[in-house]
Amino acid sequence: MNQFKGQTLSWELKDGVIELALHREPCNEIGSLTLEELEKFASAMERMQNQAHALILYSTMKSGFCAGADLRELYQGAQGMEKQGAARSVREFLERIHKVMNAIDSSPLTTIAALNGVTFGGGLELALVCDLIVADKMARFCFPELRLGLIPGFGGIPRLKRDLGNAVVRDLLLTGRSFNATKAQQVGLVSQVVGEGESLNAARGTAAQLGKFDRRTAIAAKKFIKPIPYEDLQQEIDIFCELFTQPAVEAGLKKFVESKDAQPYLP
Repeated sequence: MNQFKGQTLSWELKDGVIELALHREPCNEIGSLTLEELEKFASAMERMQNQAHALILYSTMKSGFCAGADLRELYQGAQGMEKQGAARSVREFLERIHKVMNAIDSSPLTTIAALNGVTFGGGLELALVCDLIVADKMARFCFPELRLGLIPGFGGIPRLKRDLGNAVVRDLLLTGRSFNATKAQQVGLVSQVVGEGESLNAARGTAAQLGKFDRRTAIAAKKFIKPIPYEDLQQEIDIFCELFTQPAVEAGLKKFVESKDAQPYLP
């Protein structure tokens, strides 16, 4: 299936480039429906990758790339369940989303995240699976999970540790502060910063350039420089599920769900 239009995302293969567009209002929160469609994409990507050399992930939402996990769905799903049952449900979700993330991370395609606006939590984790990150100047990056009594659960910590220095990892994780695109480029999180609304065009230009190179060389180089930290990723799931049963998490999620703010995920 070289083309698909779903309720939360769409993809198309054209001229050797797969483009995956996120389009769930308000800001591409990742819930069960998005996960189902991401799983469809992961299966389709495996079939399409022999016809392609690059993959671009981007958002059609002006609000941003992705605000992270669907916290309302997470909170509502846990209501009425005993804690261990809720933890089992969360673990199943995390195992599934990690499988998708790992598939994109380990793909032989050269993968590019074209970012705008809010790139928080699970949205930043989705960007981190990509080989290259292109951000427009309005993009902001944050791991706000600590405010909920949690850690990032979609693979963010091991991938940040793989890509960046400990000082940056600890700052993002422990303070919950956000970085702008300039700061993100300075610390090595972003490879290119472009004008507002220009990240997709820049990513397309990069993908076209990549098509001139020998695919076997690119695949070998990616495999060499980008190991997948599978053991750490599994440990992250274990820690997240352990924390999820704590009272602080229910209180944090309840506060988020009951917030009257238009964008309660903002720091």
